[in-house]
Amino acid sequence: MSASFLSTGRGKLILLLLCGVAFLDLVDASIVNVALPSIREDLHFSTQNLQWVTSGYLLTYGGFMLLGGRAADLFGRRRVLLAGTTVFGVASLAGGFANSAGLLVGARLTQGVGAALMMPAALSLLTTTFKEGQDRTKAFGVWGAVAGLASAVGVLAGGLLTDGPGWRWVMFVNPPLSVVIMVGALRMFEPEDKRVSFKGLDLVGAFLVTAGMLLLVFGLVKAPDQGWGSSRTILELAGAGVLLVVFIINERFSRNPLLPLSVFRIRGLVAADVTQLVGVAGFISLFFFLTLYMQNVEGYSPIRAGLAYVPITVAVGIGAGAAPKLIAKVGTRPVVVTGAAIASVGIYLLAQLKVHGSYVSGLLPGMVIMAVGLGLLFVGVSTAANAGVPHHQAGLAAALLNASQQVGGALGLAIFAAISTARLNHELKAGVSPAAAMTSGLSWALTACAVAVACAAVIALRTRNVHSEAEAEALAEVEELVTAG
Repeated sequence: MSASFLSTGRGKLILLLLCGVAFLDLVDASIVNVALPSIREDLHFSTQNLQWVTSGYLLTYGGFMLLGGRAADLFGRRRVLLAGTTVFGVASLAGGFANSAGLLVGARLTQGVGAALMMPAALSLLTTTFKEGQDRTKAFGVWGAVAGLASAVGVLAGGLLTDGPGWRWVMFVNPPLSVVIMVGALRMFEPEDKRVSFKGLDLVGAFLVTAGMLLLVFGLVKAPDQGWGSSRTILELAGAGVLLVVFIINERFSRNPLLPLSVFRIRGLVAADVTQLVGVAGFISLFFFLTLYMQNVEGYSPIRAGLAYVPITVAVGIGAGAAPKLIAKVGTRPVVVTGAAIASVGIYLLAQLKVHGSYVSGLLPGMVIMAVGLGLLFVGVSTAANAGVPHHQAGLAAALLNASQQVGGALGLAIFAAISTARLNHELKAGVSPAAAMTSGLSWALTACAVAVACAAVIALRTRNVHSEAEAEALAEVEELVTAG
């Protein structure tokens, strides 16, 4: 394939199609947030269980991410992309028609499975289609820009749709887009000459890790109601631990493990993934709690809440744009640590919530500071996570980083929502007004988010410090020789 393939009409269409997959997934992750209060009122969610509309999607997305990447290698990337898009579109349609909280959460869980198939397939198609350095660099640059655009469009679209035809349309917009992607994939990519065979696919491992994480988060979500010391909570959390331990044992002895444990011998990889997991736990939860505060305490309309997030998108772009230049000068580790520290300060400022607070003086400064740190952190940790990874394990390393992001978001929501609810109930029992009690609960949760991101800064001290792509390539060659030996 020539170096100028991206400049051809076909190359541009393929890039547009693959970025459309990322756009659909990332929009769906943010478009629901603004609609949460309307969803709660219409389907009678409790405050504690409402987070499953967000965390359910994140959990199955993260749980099935490794399986999705492996399936794309075994069954063919186009085939898995089509399958994932179909699942995603059908689940979105079912979610739009859901008439109960359980049905909507089920649809969101299924959407996560579809996204876990779509995204690894699309990323691997992007990598294999644009093989030359210049084209690939430009393609990934566009892919990254789409992420920021999708976040802004998601919150705006969520507000417009919820205020207009209703919250169900945040789900109904997905099926038509899914059809467009499927038609484009059928026309742009040739069918793979691969037979469907489940040989080499670690279904047992995928089941164990997903079931373990589901049970873990379920136990954390229900613990405030059941009691942290109740036998049911203990059994749920212990059961999750057993499933995850069995998963590790299965991977140790499996012929074709979903997660080869040798990848964890790469220096700095675990620290980068844990940094991502802990940091995202704070960031994802932040948006959930801020949305509840703006709409339930301050009375923002969905569209106003959506517009309130726009400065975050701009500030993230500033941080992400500065990160490559800073990495070239000081390396990834200082950028990640500094980004997490800055973001933690911003979230702490946001935690100082007040009833009838001001957006300009109360929310905006913290949002901007947090978002600049977020941009630095994500670019830096992505670079650090891939530094020293042998070429034959590059896809696995990318899947681990993505899985850390999704699972971190789900676990963060479960833990911090429990903190918020516990504080809310305590304040209500003390005779505080509902608005003040909710504000106090959300403030405590945001403070916990700030602590989580600060912890990510400390963990990042163990990541590898890489200054350039060439240095990362050299480290990868060394690691490949070490692991081979």
